[in-house]
This record gives sequence, C-alpha cells and structure tokens, in this order.
Amino acid sequence: MKSESEQKLGCDTADMLMIHRLFRWLFGDAPGLVRGVAAGDTARAEVVGAHIEQIVAGLHLHHQGEDLLLWDLLESRAPACALHVGQMRTQHQAISDQLDEVRTHLSAWRSSASAEDRERLAAFLDRVLDTLTQHLGQEEDQIVPVASTSLTQAEWDQLGKHGMSQIPPNQLMIQLGAMLESMPPEDRAGWMKANLPTLPRLLWALLGKRQYAGYRRRVYGDAAAA
Repeated sequence: MKSESEQKLGCDTADMLMIHRLFRWLFGDAPGLVRGVAAGDTARAEVVGAHIEQIVAGLHLHHQGEDLLLWDLLESRAPACALHVGQMRTQHQAISDQLDEVRTHLSAWRSSASAEDRERLAAFLDRVLDTLTQHLGQEEDQIVPVASTSLTQAEWDQLGKHGMSQIPPNQLMIQLGAMLESMPPEDRAGWMKANLPTLPRLLWALLGKRQYAGYRRRVYGDAAAA
C-alpha cells in the first residue's frame, strides 16, 4: 500500500531544468568542437567524435524516459495539456531523426577527418541545437509547470531513475562532473550535499573529480571547472 506522501500530487521538477541546462551547454559547444578539429587530424576527430556520440546517446536516453514514463501519465492527469504533449512527441521524433543524421555523418567524419565531413557534421549539429533549444524552452513553459502539480514525487522520480539505470558505471563520474560544471559554481557544493549520499560525494572527491578533469582536458584541451 502506498503511503500518503507517495499518493500526494505535486513534485519538485527542478532537476528537469538542471538537465536542460546541461544539454544546452553540451550541444551549444558541439558544433564548435567539431569545427575546431584540423582537417586530417583523425586522432583529434576520434576524441571529439566519441564525446559527440556520448552526448547524443544521453539526449536520446533523456527523451526515451519522457516517452516511456511521462507523456501518457500527463495526458491522463491533465487532459487540457494533451495538445502540448502531442507537440512534445512530435518534437522528440524530429530530434530523433536529426540525431540519426548526426550519427551517420559522425561515423564518416571519425573515419576521414576531412574538411567536408567535418562541416557536414557541424551543420547537422547546428540544426539539432536550433530544434533542441526551441523544444526545451517550450517544455519548460508548457509541460514542467503542469507536471509539478499533476504527478506525485515518486512518479516524477522514475524519470531520473530510468536515466541513471542506463548510464554505464565507468561513465557515472563523467556525467556527474558535466552536471556540476553546468551549474553556477556557488551552487555546486550545496547541490551535492542535498542530492548525493556520503559515499558518492567521497568517491567524487577522491576519484571522480580527477577522472572528469582528465576527460575535460582531452575534449576541450583544458582542466575542468567543476
């Protein structure tokens, strides 16, 4: 039997805004990272290409969680939101189609590192960013406020659990580092204390911060700010 708190409608949706901020940053940087690779530099193209592959997979996973766990539930709880949910489904499909194009051109560029393949990939990443920026803004304006009053906290938390369950263990600290870096510096310590148990905080301090700094250095050429 569910407890009263598990049945109570209303949830904290701040984590969605944080995830959106992360994707805006990562996809905002992606075209420039690709364009910054010299023609013929296959080693650098592989490093940047692997990073692009990861963020594409991360966005797909995020949208998959919403498709599986959010849209039907929201339509049933808030029928007046059905039009906006339908728009979200359409936008997800459009982004999915664009990401398929990115994957195709990413594979070609990682193999060739040619100027032509580089620009073709960067142009598709520009398109993804434009579509994604519009989608995230609309979701924040029209979906997140409704979800915050229509879902229980347990139901909302399933989105985060779905995402976490799909992240490979060796990528967890990279994901955490990127999340922290996307935050204002003054918010990071408080967020970790409020959201992470003692053991993950300890692992971050002892191992994760250094692991993320190395990853950040490989991709961006500098140390992490997290």
